[in-house]
Amino acid sequence: MKPTIVLKRVYENVGDDGFRVLVERLWPRGLTKEMAHVDYWARNIAPTAELRQWYSHDPDKWVEFSKKYMEELRSNGNLAEFMDIVFSHPRVTFLFASRETEKNSASVLREFILQDR
Repeated sequence: MKPTIVLKRVYENVGDDGFRVLVERLWPRGLTKEMAHVDYWARNIAPTAELRQWYSHDPDKWVEFSKKYMEELRSNGNLAEFMDIVFSHPRVTFLFASRETEKNSASVLREFILQDR
């Protein structure tokens, strides 16, 4: 059974988040581990530094970024373990640092995970 996956900025207050997964390669600025309440840090699932820097939150690059990130995910050797962890919880919150709440890597990851397989 697929989990419910919600997206949330890591800077927001903890709520009924279930299993909290930070899906960023870098630790968010200004947050201690205690403040973030992260259950699992999936840094190896996040976009590579090269892709992240290329995208630079440019809305004109969003479609291409999404495609490239999904390609990275398909070839990521850590994906199977990550999927096992995510699918072992009924409710999962993907935490991200970006101020952009719609077009960010967490939304691409959620779409990728919830695709019919």
